[in-house]
Amino acid sequence: MLNLANHLQKAWQGRDIYSLLFHLEGQVFREKEGRRTFRFEVDGQSYFAKVFMGTGWPTLLACLLKFRRPIITAENEWRAIEKLERIGVSTMRLAGYGKRGRNPARMQSFIITEELKPTISLEDFCRDWDGHPPPLELKRALIKRVAQIARTLHANGIVHRDLYLCHFLLDTTRQADQPGIIPPQLFLIDLHRAEQHRHLKLRWCVKDVAGLYFSSMDIGLTQRDRLRFIAEYSQRPWHEAIRENKRFWQQVERRGQAGYREFRRKNPDLFT
Repeated sequence: MLNLANHLQKAWQGRDIYSLLFHLEGQVFREKEGRRTFRFEVDGQSYFAKVFMGTGWPTLLACLLKFRRPIITAENEWRAIEKLERIGVSTMRLAGYGKRGRNPARMQSFIITEELKPTISLEDFCRDWDGHPPPLELKRALIKRVAQIARTLHANGIVHRDLYLCHFLLDTTRQADQPGIIPPQLFLIDLHRAEQHRHLKLRWCVKDVAGLYFSSMDIGLTQRDRLRFIAEYSQRPWHEAIRENKRFWQQVERRGQAGYREFRRKNPDLFT
């Protein structure tokens, strides 16, 4: 299986695409367990590639023994991107993908996406909100859009599994300071662990929403802001949503607080 955008086909004509990508130099963002994520350029266009060079049996068996679903190819991510495109959630733009081999420990695969720019992650964009609050309309517009994206994912049988502010990219060209005129454009990224199911279990949705909750704890959101999110995600007044789904929101609160405590424990230098 191999699919490349026309401009990459022309640039790499006659080459072994897998070998080329496995040895291509670029700005490396992550490299572990037979997987590498890096940024590169072709003819002035920037791309991100995630290549899987074979996870190996030790890693594969370790996941299985811990009852974890191993991610052994890039296919999971490109399928998730295609699904998000169908349901109207802005995400990475595919420029290529491929997979070869049958041995699960030695499968080779890749995914290439166009660099989204100019953008900034919501984590970075909101970092100083606690001391320097943003315009009220902008904050409300972003809360609404994040809640809409989370609701759309779950309504269509998708869980992100790493749904944090750092995985939302804000388009900085969309007059973000005037959301009443042009709504903020958000792209959801890092879908390699996303799952698609016909019916979602409650705990999967709890994990996603709790991830948003704990990753936003230090940006100065008020109780009213959180209730606004609940109302938008639930598509009903917040007091009705909490009354009708009390167990869900209690679990979100508990899991979000636990995630925040664990994050602080592992990253003490960020809070000194």
